[in-house]
Amino acid sequence: MKSSLNVLLALLGLFVTSSLQFEFFEQMFGGQRQQSQQRQNVASDSSWYRQNYEAAHCSNYLCPGTLSCVHFPHHCPCAFPDNEEKAELGDGIAICASKGGYKAGETLRKIELARKGLL
Repeated sequence: MKSSLNVLLALLGLFVTSSLQFEFFEQMFGGQRQQSQQRQNVASDSSWYRQNYEAAHCSNYLCPGTLSCVHFPHHCPCAFPDNEEKAELGDGIAICASKGGYKAGETLRKIELARKGLL
């Protein structure tokens, strides 16, 4: 009786060990395959952008740079608001320019000076 119990425990141990081993290898190789698929570069053409642009629904104006839906083109947000400032130039035209300098609003001041021909 004792020997059959030992054999049963040994078989159970082998089953658990092999099960854990397969799970380990599945996570090692299956998980890496999933991660590499998620980290692929986007296409070098504009197909990814066009696909997202065409899939976006907007009843007003769809901003080409951010795919935001706004009422007027000059209401489009900057794509990187932490690094850009938005300047409205008039006639419904707005641009996003890289923030410059250490003072708040310095970029907008320089754009205004350039518009006046002083910079």
